[in-house]
Amino acid sequence: MNTKIYNYADNICKETLSDILRFGTVDEDPRPKYSDGTPAHTISINQVVHRYDLSRSQFPVITLRPLAVKSAIREILWIYQEQSNDLSILKNKYKIDWWNPWESKDMKGTIGVRYGETVRKHKLMDNLLDGLINDPFGRRHIISLWQNSDFEESDGLMPCAFLTMWNVRKDKNGVIYLDMTLIQRSCDYVTAGSINAVQYTALLMMVAAACGYKPGVFVHFIQNVQIYDRHIQAAKSMIERESISSPIMKLNVEDKVDFYDIEESDFEFVNFPVDHIKLQNPNFKLDLGI
Repeated sequence: MNTKIYNYADNICKETLSDILRFGTVDEDPRPKYSDGTPAHTISINQVVHRYDLSRSQFPVITLRPLAVKSAIREILWIYQEQSNDLSILKNKYKIDWWNPWESKDMKGTIGVRYGETVRKHKLMDNLLDGLINDPFGRRHIISLWQNSDFEESDGLMPCAFLTMWNVRKDKNGVIYLDMTLIQRSCDYVTAGSINAVQYTALLMMVAAACGYKPGVFVHFIQNVQIYDRHIQAAKSMIERESISSPIMKLNVEDKVDFYDIEESDFEFVNFPVDHIKLQNPNFKLDLGI
């Protein structure tokens, strides 16, 4: 007798895809286009909220299709540790090249004054760490990548996952947790929904370790969640698939580690059978709207 495996993240993913397919509305005159020049239409819903309590092993790692978790973490290191907008650094150091189509026309070789450059320019990460350590129970711990003055300096990709809010709490046993909410304006859910959640869960774990706290609750608020018209069949297939395991993310570092010393190799994914996932729930060829 086969027993179905319960995966918290898989269930969230299936519910979100089902809601988009059932209740989503079709956009009009979309900005993005596929590589062949065809308008990249989407169906979408608004104001979606996902909640993961990491202390209860609720991690956003799906098994409905292969997930490049280590590449996702490297991208976060490029933004918040390297604090860079340089595409050559992203490719040569972090082995990622999927941002190339969004190269800035004003600042060749970069994505413009965006993401990591915004973090560096406004000292956003340093200020966050200082605030969480020296005023842990304050309610002003925020990183915003949505800086209009930066947008005026160059063209470039407008940040999708653009705002994080951080709060420290102490439970009845005296354990201090760090909770974080990610605000995302737009999400191509089949392609990157779970990737974005993994990335910012990793960032929460890194910041918690740097401050000496336990990673707590990660909430992911997405204003507009969409499925591209060329991804609809993939979405339907994912809904029909069965979970393979229930993975756990671990960050194997000492307490109060320097945030900037944490490496991709410090992350461990337990109960995450990559080869089995590739075999049973293979990936899809997904055309991107640029």
